[in-house]
Amino acid sequence: MKKNKTSSGQASRRTFLRNAGWGTAALAGTPLLRKSLVNELNAGQLSKFISPGDVILFQGDSITDAGRDREKQLANDASSFGNGYAHLLASWLLEEMAGEDLKIYNRGISGNKVYQLAERWDADCLDLKPDVLSILIGVNDYWHKRNGNYDGTPQIYETDYRKLLTRTKEALPDVKLVICQPFILTNTSAVDEGWVEPFSVYQRMAARMAEEFDAVWVPFQEAFNRAIEVAHPTYWAHDGVHPSMAGSQLMAKSWLEAI
Repeated sequence: MKKNKTSSGQASRRTFLRNAGWGTAALAGTPLLRKSLVNELNAGQLSKFISPGDVILFQGDSITDAGRDREKQLANDASSFGNGYAHLLASWLLEEMAGEDLKIYNRGISGNKVYQLAERWDADCLDLKPDVLSILIGVNDYWHKRNGNYDGTPQIYETDYRKLLTRTKEALPDVKLVICQPFILTNTSAVDEGWVEPFSVYQRMAARMAEEFDAVWVPFQEAFNRAIEVAHPTYWAHDGVHPSMAGSQLMAKSWLEAI
């Protein structure tokens, strides 16, 4: 029986890796963000999207913030990035494009909703003049409404998001946008099945923004849906919202695959 269980687990892992687009290189134990996987990521597409000298900005809420030191706010500085997916991505990009003068910032702030991004957008986005802007926002717009700490609606989320992106494109017409899908994992300490239907409205609206503004779409929910076939949701995000180490790695991989 033990042998069958191991075989089944290996098969599930192979299925997950294949569906996630990584195949035998990941199955062999190769770290997912190593340079040796550049071909898997399609290096030509990466170089078309990110150029030497680019300023790259990650924006969002606590998932992006990930405990960063907000007193520093420096480019390419570990303490200014926290310990989440943005840190993993920035580290990988800086190594992969060494000598090409990238400047990468993290300006996510825990608890933020779209209107709070807008309130700080000049200092924390437009003044930085990013060439690539990645935004992950939406879970608090629903969560804080659900717990009674915010009276926003899905329509307010969509309207505020569209205004923010319109403002951004007017100020930075050549900026390359990356819109990340807000995500949840049920059967966790904060998220139950009652979240799924109402939160999916916010997810569809975020997808609509990506389409309207010709942005790269990062399907985080789909990535986590595949991941929970391999390990329990709490393995990827203990409360169903904030990713673990494994969850952050999965997000970084998904972001790179998307671009």
